[in-house]
Amino acid sequence: MTDFTMEKGADGVAIITWDTAGKSMNVMNMEGWPLLESLVDDALADDAVKGIVITSGKEGSFAGGMDLNVIAKMKEMAGDNPAQGLMDGLMNMHSILRKIERGGMDDKNKGGKPIAAALPGTALGIGLEIPLACHRIFAADNPKAKIGLPEIMVGIFPGAGGTTRLVRKLGAMGASPLLLEGKLNDPKKAKSAGVVDEVVPADELIAKAKEWVLSEPSFVKPWDEKGYKMPGGAPYHPAGFMTFVGASAMVNGKTQGAFPAAKALLSAVYEGALVPFDTALKIEARWFTNVLMNPSSSAMIRSLFINKEALEKGANRPDVPDQKVKKVGVMGAGMMGAGIALVSAMAGMEVVLIDQKQEAADKGKAYTADYMDKGIKRGKATEDKKAATLDLITATTDYDALKGADLIIEAVFEDPGVKAEVTKEVLKVVGDDCIFATNTSTLPITELAKASDSPEQFIGIHFFSPVEKMMLVEIIKGAETGPRAVAKALDYVRQIRKTPIVVNDARFFYCNRCIIPYINEGIRMVAEGVTPALIDNAARQLGFPVGPLQLVDETSIDLGAKIARATKAAMGDDYPDGAVDEVIFWMEGEDRLGRKSNAGFFDYDEKGKRQGYWSGLEEKYPHAEDQPDLIEVQHRLMFAQVLEAVRALEEGVLEDIREGDVGAILAWGFAPWSGGPFSWLDIIGTPYAAERCDELTSKFGERFTTPDLLREMAGKNQSFYKRFGTEAEAA
Repeated sequence: MTDFTMEKGADGVAIITWDTAGKSMNVMNMEGWPLLESLVDDALADDAVKGIVITSGKEGSFAGGMDLNVIAKMKEMAGDNPAQGLMDGLMNMHSILRKIERGGMDDKNKGGKPIAAALPGTALGIGLEIPLACHRIFAADNPKAKIGLPEIMVGIFPGAGGTTRLVRKLGAMGASPLLLEGKLNDPKKAKSAGVVDEVVPADELIAKAKEWVLSEPSFVKPWDEKGYKMPGGAPYHPAGFMTFVGASAMVNGKTQGAFPAAKALLSAVYEGALVPFDTALKIEARWFTNVLMNPSSSAMIRSLFINKEALEKGANRPDVPDQKVKKVGVMGAGMMGAGIALVSAMAGMEVVLIDQKQEAADKGKAYTADYMDKGIKRGKATEDKKAATLDLITATTDYDALKGADLIIEAVFEDPGVKAEVTKEVLKVVGDDCIFATNTSTLPITELAKASDSPEQFIGIHFFSPVEKMMLVEIIKGAETGPRAVAKALDYVRQIRKTPIVVNDARFFYCNRCIIPYINEGIRMVAEGVTPALIDNAARQLGFPVGPLQLVDETSIDLGAKIARATKAAMGDDYPDGAVDEVIFWMEGEDRLGRKSNAGFFDYDEKGKRQGYWSGLEEKYPHAEDQPDLIEVQHRLMFAQVLEAVRALEEGVLEDIREGDVGAILAWGFAPWSGGPFSWLDIIGTPYAAERCDELTSKFGERFTTPDLLREMAGKNQSFYKRFGTEAEAA
């Protein structure tokens, strides 16, 4: 329940305190809106009240946003017309916030009472939209606080007046980083950006807000005054015209039209800037309703907010005691090991970083020093923080330093023999209860676990590179991995503040199992004469950060060749990718190894910047006179991945479709607008998916064969989240 309480002081200031029961941070739900309105009405009607301060009862935060169940309830209340329910609900929110903004003034801006917002800390989403409706925003000087409107990151945009008010306050250009990028600022940067009005010492927050309220300030918002002009110019102003033209180009350039929320946001801003404020709020509400009715927004909210949060909180954690990591040993100080040491030390763990040579171990530790130096330059870290982090890392060649470690993460060369040798040497030193994790992207965990006398304490932890930037960690259970090892891995990932998925052991696990077919399908098309630009741009227009050809250049072509040879050796006659190997092995032979060699599918300048596709590619594989249409290329790229996701679920590699969706988006940027592979199949419908697979199979081969599970679900017209979802899906 959202609790708002009010205390009227003898000084004439009414303090409305927001304190959501049972939550560490305030969230707004259905009950909160009428309660807030009634308290505001009461204060405005009371002659003894001279002004109002709205604040939070939570230490260090104001609010974390809207309870997303509100959206579902607004749809339900309208019955057969959910769009009307959303629109009505939004306009009710607007009326309440507009009441706060007007403060009881009449049509001539006379009378009324000033209302200040006092933010003890973090204010996100609706937690900033409410303060934006107040007449002055005071923020405590809390460096850990984050202030902003991150809605665009989960497929929506600020729809309770935040979009309209921020643009009217800062201008389109000033508001764009917060609205279009979801940029979050600490209080001082929020003041510099013009979002908050004053930053004050935390222990003076309420006093300063009350002092302002009692100073008989002028509090009419600029847009309610005659002659208001938008900062930077409205769309019909010469300067404003150029801003909006540039913004449109920027949004379409970044999103390629794949993200509905960004386009809707820009439309709401542009159209709203042409009309009076109250009409602009109605336009904002209409566009917000449009986005909420798009299945993309529901899918993104479900995967990137609800499901992601559930996984981070241990939705699939075994029921064993706390396994918090105190001391971690990292075997191998290369780029991966150095990154693991960095994130572990930053999380406060004692780290032992071991390599064969002291010079290599020291270099691995220096990676943390370099990272902290960059943070210091950006104001994200301090010299004291750097020193404290480095003090936690011991770089050595001595295995005895591992004594007392409760988790070992091995990140040595991808060779089973080397990994087995390191495993045995480590286990001679560490205690019997130490969990051993191997960082590998391809090698079967069950086989690697044979080097351990305690396979139940052996697990796979697959980090993505660079470790400090990539938010996903794939945890792999071997055939004998026990629950405590799984819990230890999950607790460790929580400590380093990343998102975990847990999968069962199989070739390429889950993520690489899906990524490789995506890359391979792009390479197949090159051999068929499809133009590389069509292949990569088709992927980008689906919302992928990079196309398959650019991706293989980034990950290196010789690595692809190595994986192909190993896979072919393991699969024998069942190996399906001979057509891909022809291209990859030829590229390898031409010493076109990707970005790292400044030569791959792309040409690069001496600084490593892409210069366009390599002309030699067309000479070897001439472009076909008749190019396929865009949708066909996109479907080949999409189904190559999603069918592997379905097979992974079918075979038990995936145990939870939430992990399949969240993992796909965070690991390789799978079309975030879709919510992930399973969400995408639910959007297009399983009957259509099976039908399209049959067409692709007939034209391009058995790799597009409809999995039995998908065929069965198509026959019953089932969706994945209806069949395999959890209570979290319904939220």
